[in-house]
Amino acid sequence: MSDNSGGVTYYINHHLTHWSIGEGFWTIHADSLIVSILLGSLFCWIFWAASRKATEGVPGGLQNFVEMMIEGMNKLAKETFHGHNPLAAPLALTLFCWIFLMNLMDLVPIDLAPSTMEALGWDYFKILPTVNMNVTFGLSLSVLALIIIYSIKYKGPKGYLHELFFHPFNHWSLAPFNFALNFVELFAKPVSLSLRLFGNLYAAELIFILIATLTLSYGLFEVFTSLGGIFLLIGQIILATIWAIFHILVIPLQAFIFMMLTMVYLSMAAESH
Repeated sequence: MSDNSGGVTYYINHHLTHWSIGEGFWTIHADSLIVSILLGSLFCWIFWAASRKATEGVPGGLQNFVEMMIEGMNKLAKETFHGHNPLAAPLALTLFCWIFLMNLMDLVPIDLAPSTMEALGWDYFKILPTVNMNVTFGLSLSVLALIIIYSIKYKGPKGYLHELFFHPFNHWSLAPFNFALNFVELFAKPVSLSLRLFGNLYAAELIFILIATLTLSYGLFEVFTSLGGIFLLIGQIILATIWAIFHILVIPLQAFIFMMLTMVYLSMAAESH
C-alpha cells in the first residue's frame, strides 16, 4: 500500500534515495553498509552454526544444505579454476551466498523498510544493497585486486609485465599497443561485473516501485471503499506477484553469474600465455 503524500515523483525519488552520511566523495550510504554487513554476518553465522552441530550420523536439514553448498562450490571451483588454489572454493561460496542474500532483499515489500525507518526518525532507507553502485563496484574492485594478485602469484612480476606488454602481439614495437589493450581488458572486467549486477537489480526494484504507484492516488482506507481503488489494488497484487515470481529466478542467477565470471577471470589470471 502506498502513501499518496508528495505525488508519484516524490514517492519514486524517496524510494531511490539512500540514507547518506556526509557530503561529496566521502559520502557514506549507511543503509547499504548496515544491510550488507548484517547479511554477511548472517551468512557466516548460518555456516558456523551448521559446523557446530555437524554429526557423522543422520544430518539435519541445515547440515544437509550447508554440505550441499560446500560440495557444489568445490566441484564448480575445480571445474572452472585450472590448477589448485585453496581460496577458489571458499571465495566462490562467499560471493554467491552474500550476493544472493543481498539480492533477496528485493522481495521485501517496497514500503516496509522506508516506512519503518521513517517512523524511527530516518527519512530514507534502501534495504537492497546491490542497487547501490558503490556496493557493486566495491565487490568488483575486490575481484580486480584478486586478478592482479593471482597474475603476479602464478606468473611472477616479470612474467605478468611481459604479458601486459607482449600479449597478444609478441613484438617490442607493439608493446604500447599491447599494454593499452590489456589495460582496457583488465578494467573492463570489474566494470562489466558491477554494472551487470547493479543494472539488473535496479531495473527490478524500479518495476516494483512503479507497480506500487498504482494505488498512490488513493488513501489507506479509500482504496478499499471505492470501486476503482479495489480494481487497482487487485491489479497491483497480481502484477507484484507475477514480477516477484519471475524475480525469484533473477536473484540467484545474478549471484551465480557474478561468482562464475569471477572464477573464470581468476582462472585466466593464473594461466600463462
